[in-house]
Amino acid sequence: MSRLADPHTYVKAALVAGAAQVVRRALRRRVRRSPLWPLPALEEPVSGRPRARALRLRVTRREEVAEGVVRLRLEGAALPPWEPGAHLDLVLPSGLVRQYSLCGDPRDTSAYTVATRLIPAAEGGRGGSREVHEQLRDGTEVEVRGVRNRFPLDPAAPAYLFVAGGIGITPVLPMLRAAQARGADWTLLYGGRSRATMPFLAEIERLAADGGRVSIVAQDTDGLPDLAAALAATAPGTAVYCCGPEGLMAAVRAALPAGRTLHLERFAPRNSTDGNGPFEVELRRSGTVLDVPAGGTVLAAVRGALPHVAYSCEQGFCGTCQQRVLAGEIDHRDELLTDAERADSMLICVSRARGERLVLDL
Repeated sequence: MSRLADPHTYVKAALVAGAAQVVRRALRRRVRRSPLWPLPALEEPVSGRPRARALRLRVTRREEVAEGVVRLRLEGAALPPWEPGAHLDLVLPSGLVRQYSLCGDPRDTSAYTVATRLIPAAEGGRGGSREVHEQLRDGTEVEVRGVRNRFPLDPAAPAYLFVAGGIGITPVLPMLRAAQARGADWTLLYGGRSRATMPFLAEIERLAADGGRVSIVAQDTDGLPDLAAALAATAPGTAVYCCGPEGLMAAVRAALPAGRTLHLERFAPRNSTDGNGPFEVELRRSGTVLDVPAGGTVLAAVRGALPHVAYSCEQGFCGTCQQRVLAGEIDHRDELLTDAERADSMLICVSRARGERLVLDL
């Protein structure tokens, strides 16, 4: 005859098994929270800054304001306010995101106005401006995000010199209106390939007639603008605002006299031939090490391993691809992050390593 086991033995075994299952579940949850456990858990990785509330606006007026340049009026209700120098993100029908300066009237809360020049592929165009020109017509609905301003007009400056090249006049135009309205001392040097390609000439000439000092230089008839002379004519303390091709901004920076402040606005990554060598990126959470080639980006390398990593503009402007850096020296090439943010994060679409390796919190 078989002997029955002690009931207390079954109870003890069940309690031990239950406790072990609870421990296993807790351990799995802990590992999911921090793949590096039992090391201390890292904070959640940064994946861009919180996006501004998206707005759906309607194109109510599309007009060509110069050869290859269209202006769009985007209407909505009770739009967030903005000040001269601001820009917004325009989400195109294809999903491309591009940044455009606001060139309308800040007092008009019913619409935003932007203008864009068609940039052919031969000049480095990546398709965004062509999509604007070909697909955004009267009645089209578009999504916009923003507004942001990294090019604000200093109200305390004793005088202003504005230097614009071609479509670079767009953020400058509201500044001219504001300076004129407050009776400020201002001058404008506006250059372009030809008068036919330079938008807003009629309004600028009206401002000049009202007392502003304006020099319009068309390259096909007048040659290149004399930047050195324009800058030398400014008084100490003058705020110099420049927007246009990279070559123009570099020339202004090189010729800037002492005692003037320089403010630049660009919508393309800063050109640099220094520090473009290959390096490694370690993804700390998985231990994966990726190679970033000389002609590649951190974003492309990371997305090869982590396709879900968010990105948008790929030009260092929107902040979507911002990631926390745990080790390594960063070569910042963006136009967005503050000094505090640059201490421990980077925009992986454009910025690179100054050394041989970066370690990301991914």
